[in-house]
Amino acid sequence: MKRILLKLSGEALAGEKKTGFDEATVIGVARQVKQLVDDGMEVSVVIGGGNFWRGRSSNTIDRTKADQIGMLATVMNCIYVSEIFRYVGMKTQILTPFECGAMTKLFSKDRVMKYFDHGIVSFFAGGTGHPYFSTDTTTVLRAIEIEADVILLAKAVDGVYDSDPKTNPNAKKYDEVSIQEVIDKKLQVVDMTASIMCMENKMPMLVFGLNEENSIVNTVKGKFTGTRVTV
Repeated sequence: MKRILLKLSGEALAGEKKTGFDEATVIGVARQVKQLVDDGMEVSVVIGGGNFWRGRSSNTIDRTKADQIGMLATVMNCIYVSEIFRYVGMKTQILTPFECGAMTKLFSKDRVMKYFDHGIVSFFAGGTGHPYFSTDTTTVLRAIEIEADVILLAKAVDGVYDSDPKTNPNAKKYDEVSIQEVIDKKLQVVDMTASIMCMENKMPMLVFGLNEENSIVNTVKGKFTGTRVTV
């Protein structure tokens, strides 16, 4: 693989606090990504907003407004994490589907390709720019647009299970599963819209635990202990 899109769980970045950021975790992620960039890989990043906002669980806020808050949560996440990436020695740029002042640039495929040529890590913030679409959908959409070889899903859990391992201690972990089976069994990998996009565009995914030691580099280098989602 040469070009990857890394999806970082906001919840995983929060560590044990479950909210905000655990800076040691983020620095660890940044150092792993720098190793990949130094090896010549082209890396882009999407970050979920769950460490700041879970608006879909609220019955008091209009869904459109709740999703807009979620979009802004991802912008905040990308600003913070991109600065940590810069701290460890990388060049970064944040791209959004809407104007966001001087903080970001508007997303375009051509712009991302130029950044890759200069070793710049692109952060895709703000979701798709529309309500009713999750950062899962953003991840798959951007991966398809930039012609990524694979999506790396770095989650708070270490792979894909047949049920929630947080509530079912007997949940079975898959080493490999097809995207068709993910859809048929409604496995919690990415949401249904994103799953169908993966299937239709033959976009593979590697799902693993972010908080396992050196998990991002190990996944890329072939020391993979998560779940491979095939197409």
